[in-house]
Amino acid sequence: MTDAAITAAGLRKAYQDKVVLDGIDLDVPTGTIFSLLGPNGAGKTTTVNVLTTLLKADGGTVRVAGHDVATQAKAVRSAIGVTGQFAAVDELLTGQENLQLMVDLSPGSPKNTVHDLLERFELTEAARKPASTYSGGMRRKLDLAMTLVGDPRIIFLDEPTTGLDPRSRRTMWTIIRELVADGATIFLTTQYLEEADQLADRIAVLDRGRLVAEGTPDELKRLIPGTHVRLRFAAAAELDAAVRVLPGSTRDDEALTLRVPGDGGTKSLRALLDRLDEYAISAEELSVHTPDLDDVFLALTGHDTEAAAK
Repeated sequence: MTDAAITAAGLRKAYQDKVVLDGIDLDVPTGTIFSLLGPNGAGKTTTVNVLTTLLKADGGTVRVAGHDVATQAKAVRSAIGVTGQFAAVDELLTGQENLQLMVDLSPGSPKNTVHDLLERFELTEAARKPASTYSGGMRRKLDLAMTLVGDPRIIFLDEPTTGLDPRSRRTMWTIIRELVADGATIFLTTQYLEEADQLADRIAVLDRGRLVAEGTPDELKRLIPGTHVRLRFAAAAELDAAVRVLPGSTRDDEALTLRVPGDGGTKSLRALLDRLDEYAISAEELSVHTPDLDDVFLALTGHDTEAAAK
């Protein structure tokens, strides 16, 4: 495998007159978590389907695990695992039987055994119960466990925590981090922006079939205005003094705080502290506040996250 686990150039897909993917480029380094964000209808699932050989692109080139998805589909499939938006478990089978079925269908000798996967996903006690009795979180864990039977090095997770309660979602986050620590590459689509913020090394924002931004979570947050430094003082006299030497700042007399516009970078913070030190002003607390991914999403796509989830 090359340094890039997934690459795409000029990827296009249309359904009759509706363009779903309009020439997107992707570069996902090995051993990282890459998150694709976008409102419903943006093309996220179509992208996953093309990258996983489930759908043929109309144009562009795609390589996954070093293999061309158009001409080497079998090799791509042997290197990847896919967990879709809905748990693909057989509810008539037990959890153990679902996993054993995947083992039986897998070529060669899978490295991950049924016993190991049941333990890893905390499903041992429920192993002999029908999957129809599982909670939503347990089904999602079983679904991901089934994906890992063949020990794939590249794993596509298409909205894997949709419908899960906060506790189950955080359990899934822990599992995802462990997979990456073991060397896997994760391609994650999600509508939970906190999830992307917590997990992703890089994020791409897809809207109307085009990538409108890409970068680390912090880089994306710096794309829109609103970053500021918040200073808190022990006494009103110090707040008054700071206001005089920091023009353009906004004070809060009740909280004894001062909001100072800035980019939050190292140089600007050093300049701010030097300015306070020059006038012998001491701040009791300093914190940098940046827009969150919800703000970024709204600014880039024109949709808020609540509307996108509908």
